[in-house]
Amino acid sequence: MVHPSDGEAWKHFNNMHPPFSAESRNVHLGLCTDGFNPFGSFAAPYSCWPVILTVYNLPPGMCMRPEFMFLSMVIPGPSSSGRNIDVCLRPLIDELTQLWSSRAFTYDISRKQNFVMKAALMGLSMISQLMEWFLVGACMKS
Repeated sequence: MVHPSDGEAWKHFNNMHPPFSAESRNVHLGLCTDGFNPFGSFAAPYSCWPVILTVYNLPPGMCMRPEFMFLSMVIPGPSSSGRNIDVCLRPLIDELTQLWSSRAFTYDISRKQNFVMKAALMGLSMISQLMEWFLVGACMKS
């Protein structure tokens, strides 16, 4: 697989949502996050979790370049967000859901016209499953 559009999940999504895939200007997004200690030392109990959106509509050589990645939020904290990551991601997921359902009136500079754009977060079912696992784990511990 060279690009996410070559994958089965992308093809399945397009089959399930033909109106979305018919408009080439709609946006397929990917969500990436990974925590790190900004002080470079494990002695300092602090973590930082950047949450980055990537645009998968771009060609393979462009979609993972830093200038086409969008830092959408940073989850700071004295330690890993762990099971509370769903609470931190909720505002972003709400905005992405709004882009999917309400659409966004956008200007296309190449065609010099307005159009209604939708955005879909590829792998959203996986993210919601992760959030569910965190919640189930939190309930089992308490």
